[in-house]
Amino acid sequence: MTTLLVTHSACLEHETPPGHPECVARLRAVLGALETEDFALLQRAEAPRASREQISRVHPMSHIERIENAVPAEGFRRIDADTAMSPGSGEAAFRAAGAVVYAVDEVMAGRARNGFCAVRPPGHHAEPETAMGFCLFNNIAIGALHAREAHGCKRVAVVDFDVHHGNGTQAAFETNPDLFYASTHQWPLYPGTGRAGEYGVGNILNRCLQPGAGSAEFRAAISDVVIPALEQFRPDFIFISAGFDAHISDPLANLRLTDEDYGWVTAELVKTADRLCGGRVVSALEGGYDLQALASSARAHVKALMLAA
Repeated sequence: MTTLLVTHSACLEHETPPGHPECVARLRAVLGALETEDFALLQRAEAPRASREQISRVHPMSHIERIENAVPAEGFRRIDADTAMSPGSGEAAFRAAGAVVYAVDEVMAGRARNGFCAVRPPGHHAEPETAMGFCLFNNIAIGALHAREAHGCKRVAVVDFDVHHGNGTQAAFETNPDLFYASTHQWPLYPGTGRAGEYGVGNILNRCLQPGAGSAEFRAAISDVVIPALEQFRPDFIFISAGFDAHISDPLANLRLTDEDYGWVTAELVKTADRLCGGRVVSALEGGYDLQALASSARAHVKALMLAA
């Protein structure tokens, strides 16, 4: 079995206003980085459109309809100060969620060892009833609940190493003890959630990193806190919110991670999945706003997935 790369051209049609950090060039940079000979063995697939039923496991129908109705005929429409939509945004959002659902299906069917969803808009800030932080639907949470509802994976875990806390995923998970969310993120920083004392029902783990923290602090958080918590939780499937904006070159935050850190954390999570849940891992692109750092970090992430396949 090989690693699966899921994407869709619609994700390149989600335009944002000039100068917006969450731009089309981000996904182009990631896809370009995965076109070299090193990635010739990647299994590649086009993301289907997520169904309303699949999305409604996380977002009520009222939210889905608000997103559909907000798609402008031309130009841009602001959802909030940070989040904008263009004529292509609705299709991109449905395909981004559909990519994670599809990757789950392929891994559960044994047709792929693991998967990376190279999609946008990102998802981890989208709360059940609120689009925010560049995010419209919570792609990774939709995939996680699909694993539960469609494939009987009772206990699912999301590990989020984006530099920003995934408030949307936490909000979707925090009252269900069979859902586990662990986040390493800079604190203080947008969106202002993710304090160490936010535990949910014992299923939420927030590891705050101070501005300027680098490899040593990040690796200790993963090795000493996150992985032991995963081992105690014993998930049936592990999801990764793969944001690469904790990179030292990223302009939106102040952590100091490197490409090697992203390869390392991916390998550690894959090894944990091998021990706990038959190696079942699906990741989805979240942040990362320096194009060169984003490309090289995504390359390291996918290489580590492929080494396990």
